[in-house]
Amino acid sequence: MRLHTHEWGTGDRIAVLVHGLMSDHRTWHRVAPVLVDQGYRVIGVDLRGHGASGRGEYSPATWSDDLVDTLPERPELVLGHSLGAMALAGAVERLAPARAVYCDPAWDLRKELVEASVYFTVFKTANRAMISSLNPRWDDTDVDVELATLADWDPATALVLPDIYSVGRTPARPVVPSLVLLAGASDLVRPGLGAELVRRGFEVRTVEGAGHTLHRDDLHGFTAALDGWI
Repeated sequence: MRLHTHEWGTGDRIAVLVHGLMSDHRTWHRVAPVLVDQGYRVIGVDLRGHGASGRGEYSPATWSDDLVDTLPERPELVLGHSLGAMALAGAVERLAPARAVYCDPAWDLRKELVEASVYFTVFKTANRAMISSLNPRWDDTDVDVELATLADWDPATALVLPDIYSVGRTPARPVVPSLVLLAGASDLVRPGLGAELVRRGFEVRTVEGAGHTLHRDDLHGFTAALDGWI
């Protein structure tokens, strides 16, 4: 499936941004200008089931294949958050970027979170007060973005999560130079995964105090953690 994309900038280098569950390219509205200032042409995608992209079968394979069908080969940088990190991990060998960054990747989640994932669908009707209370560090613009992306999200994407996590999703090794950014205040990733990723050959850094959507909780800490990678 060819995905809907949004571009920022006209630089000579290409950076790709892939969002997480319940979101779309608009989640990167503060990150993209930082990359544009570094000389990138930035391409943000809407994964299938999200934003203006089509609906269909939802699985790690389809999300990854869609990225390969949509994006240019050999971009200088690819960056994926959560579900987007899973999709990128499945596409990275074919896309062959120079560098990959995975942000709080949804590779190996806590068991209780997977079992409760069907309840993610309740966020489809979340109101401003609920979003603000769950994300106290977000500004009004990010709350507005969340309301808009939830309106365009297909909650059926959450219903497939238990089947997806019936097997492990953590890459055995990085196939390109790869950085994993973990959110210090996130409870998504199972304890101990960071050390395991280091053993597998990933560079791992932590944005202390940031929740799962670390680029929205702490933009300065997020960009500082990308030092040497962008």
